[in-house]
Amino acid sequence: MGTDISVEPHAAVPHNPLIASVLYRAGQPPLTVALDQVTTYVPGDQGLLWVGLQDPDTALLEKLGADLGLQDRTIEELISPHRRPKVVEYEQATLIVAITLELRTLHPHFGDTQLLIGRGFLLTIRRGTAASHGEIRKQLEATPGLLSRGSDFVASALLDLMVDRYTLTLGTLEKAVETVEQQLLLRGFRDADVRLLYRYRRNLLRIHTSIAPMAEVCRKVSRVEMDNIDAESRAYFGEVADRIVRINELISSLREALAFAFEASLMIGQVQQTDTTRKLAAWAAILAVPTAIAGIYGMNFHNMPELEWVYGYPAVLLAISGVCGFLYWRFKKVKWL
Repeated sequence: MGTDISVEPHAAVPHNPLIASVLYRAGQPPLTVALDQVTTYVPGDQGLLWVGLQDPDTALLEKLGADLGLQDRTIEELISPHRRPKVVEYEQATLIVAITLELRTLHPHFGDTQLLIGRGFLLTIRRGTAASHGEIRKQLEATPGLLSRGSDFVASALLDLMVDRYTLTLGTLEKAVETVEQQLLLRGFRDADVRLLYRYRRNLLRIHTSIAPMAEVCRKVSRVEMDNIDAESRAYFGEVADRIVRINELISSLREALAFAFEASLMIGQVQQTDTTRKLAAWAAILAVPTAIAGIYGMNFHNMPELEWVYGYPAVLLAISGVCGFLYWRFKKVKWL
C-alpha cells in the first residue's frame, strides 16, 4: 500500500537590503553596527559609519533617514529612483547620484547608485545593478589610513570604481565593434551586419547619454565649496571627472568608427548592386543577338532568299556564335562578366 508524501513548497527567501553597516575607527578593528543602532554613532565624532543598501524599501529609508537626522526632502530624494547623474547639497549631507553600467549579452543595462556624504557617515544605495562595492571596501579596510580621510574620500573612491567598470564595459564593446568591422571586410556586406552596426551605435548613444553628465557632476564637486566635502577631497573628484571625459571621448570615437563602418557597408552594397546590374546587362546584350536573328527568320515571309540558300542555316549559326563570342570577350575584358 503506497504512502502519500506531501512536499511543502520552498518559502521565498525575503530580500535583505542591508549589504553592510560598519563603523571604522582609527586604531580599532571594524565594528558591525545594526541599523537600529546607527543613532549611537551619528554624528560621527567616533569614526566613519558606512552603511550600504541594495534595493531598500520606502519604510527602511524613512526610518534610517530619521535616525541619521536627515530632512524630509533628503529622504524623499533617497526614495526616488534616478536616471541621470546629479549632485544635491543639503544642510546635513551631500547627495551624489551616479549611473551604473553593466553589459548582458552586449546589451547595456543601467542602474543608479546614491552616495549620501555626511559628517562621519556614508550611505550608499544601489538599485538595478548586481555589481557590489565589496571590492573597494576590502581595499580601504586593508589601508585604514584611507578610511580616516572621511566619507567624502570614500565616495570619490567609489566613483572611481564605477569609472573602472565603465572602462571595462567599453573595452568589451570596442572588441565587438572591431569584430564586426573585420567580418565586414572578410566576408562582405550582409543585412545582418547593418542591423548589428545600428544596434551597437544606438547602445553607445544610450551609454553616452547616461554617463556623460557624470563628468560635470564630479567637476562641480571638485570646484564648488560644499560643507560636507573637504578641500583635500575635492581634487579626487576632479580626477574622476577627467577619467569620465576620456571615456566620453572613447565613446565618440567608437560611434565614429561605427558610422564609418555603416557607410562602408552601404558603399559595398551599392558596388555589389552595380556589379550585378552590369552582369545582367551584359548577358542581356549577348542573348539579344540570337533572339533578334531568330525573331527575324521566324516571321515566315515568303520572299526571304536566305531560306532557299543551302548554307543559310549554318551561316546564321556561325554569325550568332561569332557575334555572341565577340560580345562575351568584350564584356569580359571590361570586367562586366
